[in-house]
Amino acid sequence: MTSISSFSITQVPLLNLLQDIKSGKIQVADFQRSWCWNEERITRLLASISLGFPVGAIMLVEQSYSDVKFRPRLVEGVNLEHPPVPTALILDGLQRLTSLFMSLLCDQPVRIDRGKRYPPEKHWYYIKIAEALKYPPNKRHEAIMGFSIDEALYRDGEILVDSQTREIEADLSLFPLFQVFNFPEWRSHYCKYQHNNPQKLAMIDEFEATVIKNFEQYQMGVFLLSAELPKESIYYIFEENNKRHSQATEFDWLTASFAAKGFDLRSDWIAREKRLNSHPVLRYLRATDFLQAIALMANHTQRAQVPSPRSHPQELAKVARSRDVLHLDLAEYQQGMEPLSLAFEQVAHFLRNQAIYEPNDLPYPMQLVVMAPLFTILGEPVKLNWVYQRLKQWFYCAIISGSYSRLREATATKDLLEVPQWINGGEVPSTVTEAHLSAQQLQSIVNAGSPIYRTLTAFLRCDVALDFLTGEPIPRSLRSDPKIENHHIFPQQWCKQQGIPSSRYNSIINRTPLTAQTNNWLGGVAPSEYLIYLEGHGMSEQRIEEILRSHLIDPATLYNDDFDAFFEARTQAILARFGRAMGKDELGDNQAPR
Repeated sequence: MTSISSFSITQVPLLNLLQDIKSGKIQVADFQRSWCWNEERITRLLASISLGFPVGAIMLVEQSYSDVKFRPRLVEGVNLEHPPVPTALILDGLQRLTSLFMSLLCDQPVRIDRGKRYPPEKHWYYIKIAEALKYPPNKRHEAIMGFSIDEALYRDGEILVDSQTREIEADLSLFPLFQVFNFPEWRSHYCKYQHNNPQKLAMIDEFEATVIKNFEQYQMGVFLLSAELPKESIYYIFEENNKRHSQATEFDWLTASFAAKGFDLRSDWIAREKRLNSHPVLRYLRATDFLQAIALMANHTQRAQVPSPRSHPQELAKVARSRDVLHLDLAEYQQGMEPLSLAFEQVAHFLRNQAIYEPNDLPYPMQLVVMAPLFTILGEPVKLNWVYQRLKQWFYCAIISGSYSRLREATATKDLLEVPQWINGGEVPSTVTEAHLSAQQLQSIVNAGSPIYRTLTAFLRCDVALDFLTGEPIPRSLRSDPKIENHHIFPQQWCKQQGIPSSRYNSIINRTPLTAQTNNWLGGVAPSEYLIYLEGHGMSEQRIEEILRSHLIDPATLYNDDFDAFFEARTQAILARFGRAMGKDELGDNQAPR
């Protein structure tokens, strides 16, 4: 019996692989995901290579010049006006190879994924030579640092030095990793600058022998799949390998699955992402979010058959997971992709009316994913005012309940059943009835990034809060004025002098959005002093009171420098504002939810 192997195993020098990527000989199958690693993964990968440690094998699939099976694309960071037909495509190991290519052989900085709420950054990578030689292997990654694209060397907000010149790099003994395969030239310049200092030369000799040589001589294990394998087998191999890797997403797996049926999910998403990103609040919506919304929509009929919509949340969560994103079929995606796209645009309009304009304004991003299928289920009645008001009530109650920070899948399942039933004359959803905010809860919040404070800030924008100094409305979007920040009303310095506990003066009750200019002007003086200053510069007392009330502040408490009275009055004013949004006239420690 003849044994037939579908692959070969070999070792290939790292530099050869990266050069083949740069020339376009090695590309990516277009059904693969884009590059998306964060800084920690990159530095740990570079550290392992610098030590000569294994980082796992990669998998390539041969491409036939006569019959190209997959549509290829260049690895991120490669720019070729006329890309060649590739000889091989990356099937597994894309994130590692892209990280290494961009860090070591590319003339561009590395794009760093910073998570859902933030735009990516671009960094150059350096090794601190002395630390690399001194640290034990398990600390090597701490000697590798990413610096901003203008090569201003800083970390954790602290500027270290502007390294626009090689001389400064040499002074600090920082080695730029993009010079790792050009070390002789870099060494020559370094030694010349150091005037062949014996101590420096000894250090650089050791660095070359123990670090640089590991990069130069590194061999990557490569599985090379035969070009004779049918497409279906290659998709299967891709899916099975990625299921074992936590880095792979549902989008990656479905892209491969749909590609086997002739549908290019990646291209479809790129077009939809561009369309949805025209709405600022949807700017960080990801492919996995869109797929989750479609899965929720596709599963709605099944969930509606659960005997009791008041079932325990964990029961409902099991139903939600029984046919999750990975079980979406192509027909379900194609059926839901356009209705959900339209619904996301409706949701963006809804959020805009709540003065939520940016992704960072969203209290819970998961609510965005749930609202699109909810709007789709409700259909045209969403446009009716009374339906719109109930949706607002549900939206704010869901924020207060905090359920979208915990049992997200269960809450989504439950709300997609209960909210439409409520709209159609059924019982009030448990998300609404169970939501409650007490004065004690509100006062205990000190995180200005908390969902409740994000919501309070949106209320103030919606109600046209005015800046203390200029009297101008607080901008709707932080993008229009990034200097808008959450500042103390009673300044910290004054509070400390009065012996007020930090838990009180740092509470969100004592915070409000103001321009950086206004905050600097307020300084550390008593409120009565900065109010007198405003009057002295032509602002009437009536106008000052109007500005303070726009922030839910009782003016008399500031004029009297009465922190306790201010704290209590603003607590009640904020509770009342939340109560109106939640459809509950009163909120407080003794107020039962309605």
